[in-house]
Amino acid sequence: MEATHYAPSGARYSEIAEDLAVLGEAFGLGEVRECRFLSDGLMNGNWRLDTAEGSFALKRIMDVPLSLARRNLAALAELADDGLPVGRARVSSAGDAVVEVADRGYCLLPWMEGNHLPGTALSIGQARDLGVLLGRIHRSLNGERLAGLLPPGPEQVTVSVTTPAAARGEADRFLALISALESQTAFDVEAATALAERKVLLEKYGHERPADEVAVGPVGWTHGDVQHRNVLWRDSEIVGVIDWDRIRVRPFGEEVARTATVQFGGEDGFLYLERTAAFVAGYRSVVPIPVPALADAVERLWWKRMSDYWQLVFHYDRDDHSCDHLFLPAERFLAWWTERRGDVQEAFAAMP
Repeated sequence: MEATHYAPSGARYSEIAEDLAVLGEAFGLGEVRECRFLSDGLMNGNWRLDTAEGSFALKRIMDVPLSLARRNLAALAELADDGLPVGRARVSSAGDAVVEVADRGYCLLPWMEGNHLPGTALSIGQARDLGVLLGRIHRSLNGERLAGLLPPGPEQVTVSVTTPAAARGEADRFLALISALESQTAFDVEAATALAERKVLLEKYGHERPADEVAVGPVGWTHGDVQHRNVLWRDSEIVGVIDWDRIRVRPFGEEVARTATVQFGGEDGFLYLERTAAFVAGYRSVVPIPVPALADAVERLWWKRMSDYWQLVFHYDRDDHSCDHLFLPAERFLAWWTERRGDVQEAFAAMP
């Protein structure tokens, strides 16, 4: 049967057809029966391969250096041995988890059947289960099994915090870019309005910026992007955690706060506080993180959202519109969060 390729047009993905023959041979896949592009990934190129050897997730690694990807893929085998729901990377005939074709790097993992469930789709019990899983991930990444691969990190981390003046300056930079356009799209108009509103928030709350100092611990190795796009559910249970590109040392509270706000807020424009509390309680049943560490992380994340414009960097600086749909919901969420910071802090103080 002749292989069938499905991929979007454009230089970013056009190489897959020519690369597939090399990848199939290197990974020992036999006949590649179908190659289907997966549109859910934001940072890398992703495909499902159905082959004589089974079904696999093929990723073109674009978001991290290949050397770092190799380390992270090696960690997956150890995490799987520790009982976490992760796939082991397939190793090439040369013994490498990353195969390079020209200047492009690819990795291959077993296909995991499951669904990506947004925050509204999770029950309170499932929200708690997600917190338990994040706790297990942190405990495993920092356990003895991975000590040789992930050396002990520092006991504390100094976090740089954007100043209100720098945040206003970046808003003004994007406003100038938009005003200089010969013709403006609906996105441009909406972005300009949102930027003006952001400047009002910065003026009102800039004095509450977190201190530029050591973040409150504990600190250790973290996944970096645990959220609905990277968690697979089947029959109400978590069956897979994917996308391990961003493993690095962070305050644990930083990942707890980020996971909760992406999973249970953000795109909906507000945070589901009851689910957030259940998630935090689940996490704290595994990792006994103190409330001050979570409170510090939540305030730092709030300010990061207040002073960051990453979707506009993608749109205007990189001419990458793949994340445009995330900008306005994030602005609505920021406004909602800013008005209810006490309620949000209360949710993150939930006990097991």
